[in-house]
Amino acid sequence: MRPHLATLLEDLRGHGRDIAVVRYAGVRRRATSYGQIAELAGRFAALLEGRGIAAGERVLLWGENSAEWMAAFYGCLLRGVVAVPLDAYGTPEFAGRVAQDVKPSLVVGDALLLKTLAGDWPKITLEDMPDGLPGRQAGAVEGLSRATPLQILFTSGTTGEPKGIVHTHGNVLASIEPIEQGARGYMRYEKLIHPLRILHTLPLSHVFGQTMGLWVPPIFGAEVHFESRPAAPWLVRTIKRERISVLASVPRVLGLLERHVDAEYQGSRGLRQRLADAEGTSAWSRWWSFRDIHGAFGFKFWAFVSGGGALPPAVEQFWNALGFVLIQGYGMTETAALITLNHPFHVARGTIGKPLPGREVKLGADGEVLVRGEMISTATWSGGELHAREGEWLATGDLAETQATGELRFLGRKSEVIVTGAGVNIHPEDLEAALEEEPEIAACAVVGVETAAGQEPCAVLAFRGDSARVAAVVEKANGRLAEFQRIRRWLVWPEPDLPRTSTGKIRRRAVAAWAAERVGGNGRPGHDANGAESDWLLKLIVQIAGESPSGSGADVDALGLEEDFHLDSLGRVQLMAALEERLDAAIDAEAFAAVRTLGGLRQMVRGAGVAAGLLDVEDSDVAVAHEAPELADVRSPMQEAAAPVEAKFKPEAVRYVYPRWPWMWPIRWLRVAFLECAMRPLVWLLAAPRVAGRLTEDVREPMLIVANHVTSYDAPLLMEGLPRAVRDRMAAAMSGEMLEDYRHARNMGAWWLNPLGPPAWLLITALFNVFPLPGQRDFLRSFAHAGEAMDRGYHVIVFPEGTRSADGRLARFRPGIGLLVKQAHAPVLPMAVQGLGELKTGRRRWFRSGSLVVKVGQPIRFDAEASEAEITARLHAEVERLLTGGQG
Repeated sequence: MRPHLATLLEDLRGHGRDIAVVRYAGVRRRATSYGQIAELAGRFAALLEGRGIAAGERVLLWGENSAEWMAAFYGCLLRGVVAVPLDAYGTPEFAGRVAQDVKPSLVVGDALLLKTLAGDWPKITLEDMPDGLPGRQAGAVEGLSRATPLQILFTSGTTGEPKGIVHTHGNVLASIEPIEQGARGYMRYEKLIHPLRILHTLPLSHVFGQTMGLWVPPIFGAEVHFESRPAAPWLVRTIKRERISVLASVPRVLGLLERHVDAEYQGSRGLRQRLADAEGTSAWSRWWSFRDIHGAFGFKFWAFVSGGGALPPAVEQFWNALGFVLIQGYGMTETAALITLNHPFHVARGTIGKPLPGREVKLGADGEVLVRGEMISTATWSGGELHAREGEWLATGDLAETQATGELRFLGRKSEVIVTGAGVNIHPEDLEAALEEEPEIAACAVVGVETAAGQEPCAVLAFRGDSARVAAVVEKANGRLAEFQRIRRWLVWPEPDLPRTSTGKIRRRAVAAWAAERVGGNGRPGHDANGAESDWLLKLIVQIAGESPSGSGADVDALGLEEDFHLDSLGRVQLMAALEERLDAAIDAEAFAAVRTLGGLRQMVRGAGVAAGLLDVEDSDVAVAHEAPELADVRSPMQEAAAPVEAKFKPEAVRYVYPRWPWMWPIRWLRVAFLECAMRPLVWLLAAPRVAGRLTEDVREPMLIVANHVTSYDAPLLMEGLPRAVRDRMAAAMSGEMLEDYRHARNMGAWWLNPLGPPAWLLITALFNVFPLPGQRDFLRSFAHAGEAMDRGYHVIVFPEGTRSADGRLARFRPGIGLLVKQAHAPVLPMAVQGLGELKTGRRRWFRSGSLVVKVGQPIRFDAEASEAEITARLHAEVERLLTGGQG
């Protein structure tokens, strides 16, 4: 029995140099050890002590998951200060209301979020924490106990005043101590797979996220990998690359992964047929039957941990049938996490497990789950003060039934039961489970709507595929339901997915309001529930392009992405990244490169075969309500009149190579010897460039280097202006198409030169550490490689013009450089070579012309709130200033 949670800090120090957290931010990967987090927590505790922030005072935490967030939280618990974690994806208005209520003595968070927070509160950004904290550490304050308040979690607040749930040290310990005790019998086996790596996709402001991110990992000395992109292909690649053991996520992400795997492994014998053939076999037989899928995830991966919502039975059955372990628990904010848990090696399918030790669980007369125990929060916070909760039993508001073996089967929320005009109780979860078995339904929510006959269930569907298929799909789902449950009314949601919380739960209140407005006849065609134009794809492109096209109405789908929206090749990078974030899926780069019009993009989004199965947005201008199957073929005016989408253009498939072998130490030594002993003397002999300005700052972190681009020799010239510590660790982005021509022995100018291509590719790659930056597709993969190079300590040269200048004049920078800078989280060094234009046009000779000047600026660090457009404009201005006479 631990006396308080501060004892966990000793566990962190005991793990020392073991990696605790790996965070993926943009294109960078950053690892932090347990010892570093413990040290940072002690320094944050010293900051609290130095500012006179005493036990019981509040500190607001508002940021994305990170080692700094964890250290701030641990620092608060050391000093008895009450942490108030907020969802990083919550609104500034809600954060402001919470701040006004709790009156924080300090606000800690991401710079972008703190900028939006109203009120004059003392602030410190998570980005500034490593350098802005005291050098000394503070220990645990006297008087800590299990009764000490730990945190206040605000779970909602969309209406009315915020109301927080207060957790004590004892509440959390009551949740994690049974797990800690139960794990002891398996620790000898853990050594065989150490380190246990957990891919974590949940916010630390959520109790399930805290369980899997803060409390469970120190028990095993596990690595926690924070991933904020729940797109299935990204997750699968990360799981395999990082040798992940366990994925901790919400049911929605497991559903996305199911659809991705189902689509990837159809083959000649569909995956569903293979699953049917394996039914009834042992776990080892299933593992062997699906070893190809296990290989895709990596053979160290073995388990999913699901929480934050009810897991659809079909999804649970799918993963179990493939031979994976799927652990499901049940809890709520008021219980400081888990009430029940499925045993990892004795999983009862279709249930949320048995109550954990120390919990008393019973069902009320109506099936409501009632809970009692030390883990129950005994107080709430509202109106600026604590309020004690009355009664020893907590009514959860959830309905369940007890199985013969003692497990609970979740039935749904008591408040969401729909009582029809005929007096029949409808559980939305039953209807949704039937609908979710249909692959064309991306998401659904069954809500109650008022009709002339009383309240009736209405299914709101995010549908992929032809909307004319909705009726047939709903009718198929009805075949799995009883007569009184049959779905007779539905709406098609006009976006790719239903609105969700940061933990993946559907915002039912918003969906119900939207449905009620339309069923009641108050819906306005072409508008969503808030009155905004509902063509989300058009709005997204306009936002990225920065200008609206001239076309409208029926011809909007014929608008060209390049001709009308003026998106250049790197501008597409931002659109592709935004689509992946919006759709929770990785977009196929080749299919994306083929798109030329808005209509073509709609078609690609609908049918490109990405993992999440994207929405058909043909009907995004109208939400069509259905009350009977015969109305299912109603189509919007825009759908009837839209110009035909083009899908004939198919670029040649190219598989770009992003080599890591130039990072091996023998190649690095060879490269340094060549640069210092051969290349630099040749540059001095042939060009004799003069260097204007020098890098005065002692930069200890990798930089992006941007410059003008005129010739093939720009990179060697630029290196003349850099100190050896920088130029000896350089990587350069080069035309992907040119590198592919070299690699495949083609387009070398003459047929007899083509055989020299592959050796040239090897030499250029080895001696200059180049990697491809394609002009048509695969940008994000190129950016990821640049980030990996920077993680290994390399400075990366990028030419943002995207092409060589014919006369030396600086062309417009492509907007992708702004995205790369934001994702790289690195300083940017502007440079320029002046005089190349005269040499290229023949007005002067190359040999020691005296006209070449390498100009060096100073590193620029951009604030987190700087936009991609602002970054691009600033870098263009800096390089132009260097070219026209300025210098660093």
